[in-house]
Amino acid sequence: MVEKLRGGGDLWVATADGNGRAHLVPFSYYWDGRALILSTPQASRTVRNLIRARWARVALGPTRDVVIIEGAVEVVAMGADAALEDGFARATGFDPRRLMESYVYLRLTPREIQAWREANELRDRDIMRQGEWLE
Repeated sequence: MVEKLRGGGDLWVATADGNGRAHLVPFSYYWDGRALILSTPQASRTVRNLIRARWARVALGPTRDVVIIEGAVEVVAMGADAALEDGFARATGFDPRRLMESYVYLRLTPREIQAWREANELRDRDIMRQGEWLE
């Protein structure tokens, strides 16, 4: 499971506005060993929703090998953490520091992680609860 996180790639971020309207968008991510790092334009609907909620639910992998992650979200301004920015650029091949548009980084620290492939794995799908890895 951790290898899947380390591998980087893409995931889906689900948010909702204050009226409960759902918003779902794909992101590239970087796993820094403790959190998922994402980046998006500062003025995006996703950032507005995440600032309000301070919580996100994301999914990575195909439907028959899915990982669902929920956790607290922190917005990290451009220029605030060079190691985070360098790691993100290396892992994703995308460096928002090179763009004219104002981007931010989002640090999602997992509190709950579930993974499964088929219905027979639903019972034992919890991998992390309350920020603690399960055996």
